[in-house]
Amino acid sequence: MQKKTAFEIYTTESLNCAQSVLKGHQDDFDVSEEMITEFRAFGGGRAADNMCGALYAAVQLAETADARAHIISAFAEQTGSTKCSEIRRAGIISCKECVRISSELLSSTLQDA
Repeated sequence: MQKKTAFEIYTTESLNCAQSVLKGHQDDFDVSEEMITEFRAFGGGRAADNMCGALYAAVQLAETADARAHIISAFAEQTGSTKCSEIRRAGIISCKECVRISSELLSSTLQDA
């Protein structure tokens, strides 16, 4: 059976954006179920500095400072901001698209490693 992507998880399971990114990369980064449960606290703009929860999860999993910086920069370029409230207010990118973008950026750091 093919592994579900973070995007598929977000749209089919009862997990928030941050949890969906973690669950989508659970095998890649040895993410525990406990960590996924703990990240319920970071969805909906509740991460530090109102960071998008999907972005926050990707940054937490990124293994180097360069990877984290790349993910943040590329995410902001694609969405217009790193802050959940600004992204939502603009109404251009949906939460599920933020999950997709964050997950793809995180995956690209694996390929570059």
